[in-house]
Amino acid sequence: MWFVQVKNWKVLPLNKENAKKLAQETGLPLFLAMMLEIRGFHTRADVERLLAYDGQSFDPYLLPDMDKAAARVRQAIDNFEKIAVYGDYDADGVTATSVLFSYLQTCGADVMYYIPEREGEGYGMNLSAVERLAQQGVQLIITVDNGISSHREVERANELGMDVVITDHHRPQSVLPAAVAVVDAWREDNRSPFREFSGVGVAFQLMLALEMEDGDPQSLLDNYADLVAIGTIGDVVPLIGENRRLVQAGLRLLQEPEREGLRALVRHASMEGRAMTSVNVAFTLVPRINATGRMGSPSRAVNLLTSEDPEEADSLALDICEDNDRRRQTESEIMERVAEQLAREPERLLDRVLVVDGEGWCHGVIGIVAARLVERYGKPCIVISVSSEEAKGSGRSVEGFCLFDAVHDCAPLLTRYGGHPMAAGLSLLPENVGAFRKKVNEFAARQGEMPIPSLTLDCKLNPAALRPDLPELLSELEPFGEGNPAPLFGLYGMTLEEIAPVGGGKHLRLTFGKKEAHVRCMRFGVTPEEFPYQVRDVMDLAVTLDAKEFRGEKSLSIIIRDCRPANADFPARVLEERIYEKHRRGEPLTAEEKRQLLPCREDFARVYRFLRQHNGWKGDRMFLWYRMEEKDLSMGRLRILLDVMEERGLIRCAGEEDSFCISLLPVEGKVDLQASPVFRRLADEKEKEGV
Repeated sequence: MWFVQVKNWKVLPLNKENAKKLAQETGLPLFLAMMLEIRGFHTRADVERLLAYDGQSFDPYLLPDMDKAAARVRQAIDNFEKIAVYGDYDADGVTATSVLFSYLQTCGADVMYYIPEREGEGYGMNLSAVERLAQQGVQLIITVDNGISSHREVERANELGMDVVITDHHRPQSVLPAAVAVVDAWREDNRSPFREFSGVGVAFQLMLALEMEDGDPQSLLDNYADLVAIGTIGDVVPLIGENRRLVQAGLRLLQEPEREGLRALVRHASMEGRAMTSVNVAFTLVPRINATGRMGSPSRAVNLLTSEDPEEADSLALDICEDNDRRRQTESEIMERVAEQLAREPERLLDRVLVVDGEGWCHGVIGIVAARLVERYGKPCIVISVSSEEAKGSGRSVEGFCLFDAVHDCAPLLTRYGGHPMAAGLSLLPENVGAFRKKVNEFAARQGEMPIPSLTLDCKLNPAALRPDLPELLSELEPFGEGNPAPLFGLYGMTLEEIAPVGGGKHLRLTFGKKEAHVRCMRFGVTPEEFPYQVRDVMDLAVTLDAKEFRGEKSLSIIIRDCRPANADFPARVLEERIYEKHRRGEPLTAEEKRQLLPCREDFARVYRFLRQHNGWKGDRMFLWYRMEEKDLSMGRLRILLDVMEERGLIRCAGEEDSFCISLLPVEGKVDLQASPVFRRLADEKEKEGV
C-alpha cells in the first residue's frame, strides 16, 4: 500500500561560477562539472582524484600490524599449519571469507573456513567455536569482518595453543585483543591514506601484502575484484578512494562473470544481459547472499562463491534465491503481525521511539522490518523477537537521533547491546521489554524534538533542459553508493496532466507540464487506487534519470523516487501532529500548543461538511488535511476534531496511515460536540491558565 513519506527536502548548494571554472580547466561538460562541484569536488585535483584514478593501490604495509599479519600467515603456509578463516554471515563477511579462503588454497595452504550461525551463535567470534576449531587441529585463526572486540575469544585461542590474526574494519576499543596482529584501518596508529574499508577490503589488503614478496599484487584484482565489489557494496561503506577502485574493477568482472557461483546467481536473479551497476548489485546479489545468513546456514553462500562445479553452483544459487523469497515472505508476515499489534494498541504510535515485539519473530529479518517501519512512520523503530528465555531486538533510526545512545541509556535493562547512531542490536529478558519501551522513550523525550527524515537533492532541474544524453554524462560518476549516491534531481511546481496505469496496473506513467515543457515520468510500485494525486494537482518531484534505447534512438527515462504537493509543507504538519501526540501522552502543553489544538464551532462545521461531501474519507490523514484546503487548520487540531466527532458518534475511524478510513454514522437530533470529554479537557486547561 502507498503511504505518505514525509521528509524535509534539502537541495545541495551549487557555486555556478566555480563549476564553470572547473569545466574550463578539466574540459568536462558543464553539467558534469556542476554535479562534481555540488558533491564537493571543487578543484581540478579533486576531480582527477575521482575520475582519473591511476589504478595503483597504496602500500598495504601502511596498515597497522600488516607486517606481523603477513609474516605469521606466510609461516603457516610454509609449515603447512592448519588455518581457519573465521568470517561473518552477511555479504561482507561471506565475500571476505570466500576471497581469503580461495587465495590461501591457491597458495597451497591447509585452510578451512568457519562462519557462525546467526541463530545460536550470533555475530563474531564465540568461545564454543574457538574450542571446536582447536579440536579440529587449527593452529592459526584469521578473522575477517570481525574480531576487533573479541578479547575473551582471542585469550581462549591463545590458551589452546592457537594464534589469531585479526582483520576487521569496525572501530577498535581502547585496548586491542591479544592477537599476533590486529589489522584495522581505524586504529589510531594507522598510516594508510584510506580508512573506510569494508571487511572484505581489509582482507584483500592482506592478500596484496602476501603477494608483494614474489607475486603480482595487481593480478589479484583480475581474480577477486568481483567478490570484493559485492562485499564492499553490501557493507554500505563510502564508494570513494580505494573502495571506488575496487568496485569499478569488480563491476567489470561481474558484467560477464567467470566464477561458476556468480554466473549461476546472476542467472537465477534474472540479471543476465543487464548492466551490472553498484545499484543493481545492491538490490539483487547482495540481498540473496545476505538471505543465507538470515534464513539458514551462511556457509552455503561461501560454497556457492567458491564452487567450480556448474551443477553444484546452479543448485546452490537456486537454493539461495529461494531463501531470499522466504526472507521476503517472512518479512511480510512480521509486518502483518506488527500492523495487528498497532491496531490493538494504537497508543504505541504516539511514542517517540516505536517499539514493537512478538513471539518467535525471525531474528534475521527483524532489522529489515525495523527499517521499513522507520520509512513508514518517520521515527526510530525497534523490533523485538521474544522467546521464553530471551528477547532480541534490532533497531533503525532517523538521521539526527543516535539510537546507540538511546539503547546505551537503557543498559541496566539489557544483557547485551551494540551498534552506532543509525542502527543498534540488543538482548534482554522477556519481562523487561515493557520497561525498555518506557525507558527508551524517556531518553528520547529528553533529547528535544525528534528530527524529521530528510531527502537530499543534488539540484533542481528545469524540465525544458532535460536531454537524453544526461544519464550518459552522469555515468562518469559511477559507481554510486554510500558517500557517492546516485544523483537525485528536483522538478518543482509540475502540474499533473495525465495518469496512466501500466504493467497490468501495478505502475503508473504520469505526464506533467510546466510552462511550455511536458515530461513523462514513471512511478513504480503504485497503483491508480493508491495514488492520492489528481489531474491538475501541482507537485514537486524527486527523480532519477536513465537512458533507454529503442530502434537505435535514445530517449530519457524519468523515474519518480518521491513526490509531494507543491507548497503543502508536510514537515510543518508533522510538527503540528506531534503536539497532538504530546497531548495524548498526557504531557504538559504550553499555552500556544493548547491554542493550536483547541477547535472552535466553525472548525467542527467545516470538517464535517467536507466529510459529508466526500462520503467519508479513505487514505492518508495528511492528504485529508491537504484536500480540505483549510490552511489555517493545524494537523494537530484536525486530529482532535476527528477524536471528538468519533467520541460523539458522528464518525467511525479505522486503520492507520495508508489504510486510514473515516465512515459517517447515522445521527438523530443535535449533537453537542463541545460536551466531549476530549474537548472539555483541553478547554478546561485553557480556562485554568486564563489563556
